[in-house]
Amino acid sequence: MLEPQAQAPKPDISADPPAAVEATHPWANLDPEQFRLLRLAPLPADRSTGLRPLRFAELGRLVRHSKAQSLLRLTVQLPGQHLRPEQNRLEVWIDHRGKEVRFGPEGGLQVEPGNRGLGRFLLAQGIAWAKQHCAHYQVEGGALPAKAVASEDARARRDHCLLAQGFTLDYLDPLQLKAHYGAPRLGALHEDWNADKVQIVETLEVAAMLQQTDQALHDQAVKIRKQEERIDRFRAEDSTLRFTVGCLVTFCLFQAGLLIWMSVR
Repeated sequence: MLEPQAQAPKPDISADPPAAVEATHPWANLDPEQFRLLRLAPLPADRSTGLRPLRFAELGRLVRHSKAQSLLRLTVQLPGQHLRPEQNRLEVWIDHRGKEVRFGPEGGLQVEPGNRGLGRFLLAQGIAWAKQHCAHYQVEGGALPAKAVASEDARARRDHCLLAQGFTLDYLDPLQLKAHYGAPRLGALHEDWNADKVQIVETLEVAAMLQQTDQALHDQAVKIRKQEERIDRFRAEDSTLRFTVGCLVTFCLFQAGLLIWMSVR
């Protein structure tokens, strides 16, 4: 009788880093399923980031749940602008077995355009979602990559964003190049953001904005048409006046010539 073949042992991923595990996770390459509109309010120009005009963006949302894990992935897309896959992307992984929450991606939150409040907004959305499921879970801290900040102003904005959301921040060297963030519990984090910079625009608000814009364009078109009619009327009156002046000049020259001829005779 043939003996049953021994099954190949399953790979042990417990020692692998979370980023390596999530790269091969079934949820790793899923696209967003829910979309909302964001309004980036116009702000005064900044010397480091330049002009900050009014912009609109698309917020994509993906949620998955299982007995062992939960995932929230938020992405922000801007019209007419191509972004790298790691930009404008926030992931919140919940480990229900270890009762721990981790914020990603591993390379850090890279936001474009910068200095517009998008970083705090994404973190606030992720914190609010996680609190609904596991406010008592611990938060897995991590290192902040030094290459993610290009200037001292960018580092100051990053630190302010993390501290404003309730994270702790520790620098491991005197030059403040190596930083580590963390939090005692998920419940200690804040889910608010600067609503003066980033607003979620609802469908009815979008419809109202489009209706107001269409009405404004219609009113402007009526004003332009009335101005064009006035201009055409003024042009017609100007042509009539020119013809009248020409006739008067001709008549005066004729009278002057006639008077000269009579005086000579």
